[in-house]
Amino acid sequence: MEIWIIALLLFLSLLTFLLLGVHVAFALGGISILFGLIFWNGLPSLDGFVLGTYERTTQAILTALPLYIFMAAVLMYSDLADDMYEAIYRWFGGVKGGLAAGTSIVAAVFASMVGVASVATAAVGMVARPSMLKRKYDDQLTLGVIMAGGVLGALIPPSIVMIVYAAEASVSAGALFMAGIVPGIMACLLFIVYSLILCYFRPEKGPSVEVDMRYTLREKFQSLKSIVLPGLVILLALGSIYLGVATPTEAGAVGAVGAVFAAGVRKKLTFVNIKQIFMMTAKLCGIVFWILIGAVAYARIVTVTGTGEWLGSMITDAGLNRWVVLILILLFFLVLGMFIDTVAVLLITAPLFLPVLGAFDFNMVWFGILFTIAVCIGNLTPPFGISIFIMKGVAPDIRTSTLYRAVWPFVFILLFCMILVLLFPEIAMFVPTQMLGQ
Repeated sequence: MEIWIIALLLFLSLLTFLLLGVHVAFALGGISILFGLIFWNGLPSLDGFVLGTYERTTQAILTALPLYIFMAAVLMYSDLADDMYEAIYRWFGGVKGGLAAGTSIVAAVFASMVGVASVATAAVGMVARPSMLKRKYDDQLTLGVIMAGGVLGALIPPSIVMIVYAAEASVSAGALFMAGIVPGIMACLLFIVYSLILCYFRPEKGPSVEVDMRYTLREKFQSLKSIVLPGLVILLALGSIYLGVATPTEAGAVGAVGAVFAAGVRKKLTFVNIKQIFMMTAKLCGIVFWILIGAVAYARIVTVTGTGEWLGSMITDAGLNRWVVLILILLFFLVLGMFIDTVAVLLITAPLFLPVLGAFDFNMVWFGILFTIAVCIGNLTPPFGISIFIMKGVAPDIRTSTLYRAVWPFVFILLFCMILVLLFPEIAMFVPTQMLGQ
């Protein structure tokens, strides 16, 4: 059978299963087994799939995943989102648009802690939206800052997506963590600037809190006590990586122990919370590793059938400029991110595009940041952005059209950030170059 027909069947069958609502992991795995039986030596192909997935899922770098997920779960069930929002409200409530700016900070910080956009959007949405609406903030602005801040969890370290990308692209997870710092902070700052400027010229969008309801300086500083310990946990985990004291995996262990200590000090290690912590850890680990298993099987069949090599040769032999190829790949990620979870997008496309980018001699750490920003945008973009549906679940009273309108300013801000990183790679590469010489 012609290779282009096999490639077409592979891609169309995957698209069909996804449109039918089959979970990504089982769509990938099922298609791979079926094509293996037909095109890869029949039943013995199952041995190849088992050995391949075992080798990939037992990589040392993936040990960090359950550690960071566990740390995030402990911090989440320590009521950190509530405490962070209370502190932000006390400090920024007196400024026009201050709560919107503060919510961007809370959403971004909390998202970086949990590393999963859906969890961050849901947690912050339940806390921040009622408070902002009570203070007469525009609902469209409120929804936008919550969803946009939530997707930054993939970009601001520690990031689950970056760990998986590091394993797929064979690059340093520590270097990726460092490369995401400046773009992540830049995006968050642009969200804040947009909110403040909008509310300055249109005060009805985000009025300041009335004078008699504002807090004293002493009360403001008192609100910081509740977030000191969790903040130290994150600094300890990331600082040990940046100082070269620990690998990302070891830092995950440090952060997990620190998170348990912080939760214990705050008396949050109740039986109910412990149960929820382990349930969240097991659930998210199960989701990620099942997707990984399915994606490894899919990558194996793409390689065995020659589909990946055929696609790579077709692109490289087309005579296209390397930058045109890069932009086309990023556009593909923008579209795919609208339909599929970030980790799934990476694992589905890795065997196809990473060899092509390597052949064009692009820096794979830098590209990892571009990929992450692209999929963050995809998660926000209508009609099927994942964050939109999460927010709809948190607040079912919202019209879907309102959610669509809410995200567009932040989509354009993230596109602007991606263009800046594309034109000026040093934005992403400055920190890893200084720290690691990469």
